[in-house]
Amino acid sequence: MLLRLPAPCSALILGLALAAPARAQQARPTLRQEVETLKADQQRILAELAEIKALLRERAAAPPPAAGPTPAALQSINVHGEPFRGAAGARVAILEYSDFDCSFCARYATQIYPKLDADYVQTGKVKYFFRDLPLPVHPDAPFKARIARCAAEQGKFWEVHDRLFADQRGLDAAGMAQLSHDLDLNAGALQACVASGRYADGIRLSARSAERLGIMGTPAFVVGTLSPDGQVLTAAKVLVGAPTYEGFRELLDGLLGASPAQAKAMPAKAGSGSTCD
Repeated sequence: MLLRLPAPCSALILGLALAAPARAQQARPTLRQEVETLKADQQRILAELAEIKALLRERAAAPPPAAGPTPAALQSINVHGEPFRGAAGARVAILEYSDFDCSFCARYATQIYPKLDADYVQTGKVKYFFRDLPLPVHPDAPFKARIARCAAEQGKFWEVHDRLFADQRGLDAAGMAQLSHDLDLNAGALQACVASGRYADGIRLSARSAERLGIMGTPAFVVGTLSPDGQVLTAAKVLVGAPTYEGFRELLDGLLGASPAQAKAMPAKAGSGSTCD
């Protein structure tokens, strides 16, 4: 017995059957496009891999890079206009690179530097310069460096320098206010200066000058003699890591007793003290 479908149903089934091939034809270009896209992506990935392999082969075949400047290298450094402690006419100088959050720098600043200051700086024998080298491991160090430089506008750089090394805790708004009160600073002017960021570039330049000397840790010291006009420091030694007071004394006494030619001829050796890096 044959089942008869109503005429409307038969027409619907026939219409679907006839439309199916048309839909399949419409789907084929989309599928073809996807395959072509996958092929293009594959070719791109293979090309990138080939480029990476070529770069790796070039790097493996290239000679090792030339050694960069070492702390022992003799250097001439322009110190014109930089703040200093000591007599303007002193012929021997120390240029310190330091980080206000480095514990070894604080130990030097509180235990060794006061003796150097009393015996060599205050007596007019040695001129003492300070440069910033805030290390990446101490994110608050650039902020403290800006505070010290802004305090210099009020004639209080060294007072803030001594305070920041004596107490290395972080400085919030209350700490800034206390610092200003204790050191008789204009708090509003200090805060405005720090917020302006106007010394940020100078601090970065200071750090880059250390890199050119091969100095990567703090504290570090360039010890040498100054030109007759006091504007150029010629390094006799670059010390990375603070030596003992006795080590400084031996070096400074040698420079103070040497002629300019002898001072320039002194062998430049890097120190081996502990550093933050």
